Amino acid sequence: MIMKKYNIGLIAVILILIGAASCKKSFLAEKPYSAYSPLTLTDSLGFEAALAGLYNYQSTILTYSGRQGWPSVWQVGTDVANATANQEGIEIPYYNYSLLTATDAAASYLWGKEYQLINNTNIIIDGLDAPTAKGLTQTGKNAMSAEARFFRAYAYNTLATLYGKVPLILHQVTGAKINFTRAPLSDVNNQIVSDLTYATTNLPDIEAVKSNTKGKMYGRANKYMAMQLLAEVYLRMGKADLAEVQAQAVINSGKFSLITSRYGIKAGLPGDYYSDMFQYGNQRRIQGNKEAIWVLEQENPSTVVGGNTDNAQQRRVWGAAYYQISGMVLADSLGGRGIARLRLSNWVLYGLYPPGDIRNSKYNIRRNYYYNDPTKASLYGKPVPFTGPDTLFKICPSTTKWGQFDPNDTFGYAMIKDFILMRLGETYLLLAEAQVLQGKTVQAAANINVLRTRANAPLVTPAQMDMNFILDERARELIGEENRRMTLMRTGTLVDRATRLNGNDAVHPTTGLTSKNLLLPIPLSEIQLNKDAVLDQNPGY
Repeated sequence: MIMKKYNIGLIAVILILIGAASCKKSFLAEKPYSAYSPLTLTDSLGFEAALAGLYNYQSTILTYSGRQGWPSVWQVGTDVANATANQEGIEIPYYNYSLLTATDAAASYLWGKEYQLINNTNIIIDGLDAPTAKGLTQTGKNAMSAEARFFRAYAYNTLATLYGKVPLILHQVTGAKINFTRAPLSDVNNQIVSDLTYATTNLPDIEAVKSNTKGKMYGRANKYMAMQLLAEVYLRMGKADLAEVQAQAVINSGKFSLITSRYGIKAGLPGDYYSDMFQYGNQRRIQGNKEAIWVLEQENPSTVVGGNTDNAQQRRVWGAAYYQISGMVLADSLGGRGIARLRLSNWVLYGLYPPGDIRNSKYNIRRNYYYNDPTKASLYGKPVPFTGPDTLFKICPSTTKWGQFDPNDTFGYAMIKDFILMRLGETYLLLAEAQVLQGKTVQAAANINVLRTRANAPLVTPAQMDMNFILDERARELIGEENRRMTLMRTGTLVDRATRLNGNDAVHPTTGLTSKNLLLPIPLSEIQLNKDAVLDQNPGY
């Protein structure tokens, strides 16, 4: 224990003041500065702090490091990735599905995090509706409520996609409650649509977001984020025509454009315009990424106190452990230190990309390594041979999207890159999906060809347009970015695609996958604690 030293004279003065104040009854009046009682927000500063807290809290879901296999949960056992020998453990039930039960750690963790986020949004929304809210115009209240409602919709969409029917909580939980019931999915969906419709009307334009933050950032919510999410929600609900309207509105806004030329901090170095988008220092709109709709901005905690939450594991999970090979040393050009907790599936590596597709260039999927340790003169500059299990772990081909080297953290435990959560490339994919589901294959092909023209990939025809092609193209465009498990669960294609495209050629092949896994289990702990009502379990668990 470290003992603090105090100034004795100062203590004496304080004691005198306390003695004088003790003669007054007012000294005995309690003035608590924190409490377990429900939080009440009253002024603009309090609401602004609470809204900023939503971004902070959302980042904790993405940067969870207590279980380092967390990012793998959402990728392995699908069509795009497999676990390697360097797994951490939380991801095991997500390729060996026979082990996915109601006590699963990942399903329980996410459930709790999303409901805490929902409660945080409800505190804000209730506070804005209360008569105690001071110094706010109605327009200001509407904008703040829209920001909170976006996050509530975002959380409920995640829950509805992964768990189906869930408890619908629209007000702050102010005490112990043990009688939750699962609302009909239609009620949950209607609430999501209501919140996002409100958000599209009352959230600012993306340029107004910048001006509201004194030109420093675009990270706060804008109406196009709500439109993009609403398009996805409508697709999950089977309302493709409404999804088409939302996605088209984002594209037609003219606020965003696909990256088609070199830009940013490494524009003069070897690379290509697609890889530029994922360079640390290039990801934000203010840094030149005009494709970005929503970037959850992070800062290096070694230079900005509180600039990051936890220690994001994406680089370690996605990146190869090349430095474990003699003759290889850590390098910025190789993306820093990874440990390859997952490996891209053989379907992605050998069957997905057509020749010439820039998304498969050596700058975007690294397939070859060269000895880079200058102290090993006989090896330096020569290619590292592919031998045995090294290709599954130490020099496994990997996406470069999460590569990043921090000289303040050469061990590479944390990753400080921003999270590009929505961009225009996905908007075109959502639009094409909505059109395919309506039989508008000509329009769908035209929108897919916008992306393929950017990627220098062969153009497609309307005859090729179906959901399988859309999901293939999502993998080509969004590998390493999208939550692949959520996409396949949303579209009901997880079982087919994981079993058909990701077979038994992996260190840990996908086994035990059945239709019940189109939903995650409701956490058993939630069911057991909910003693005054029945919180029913999903079928099969």
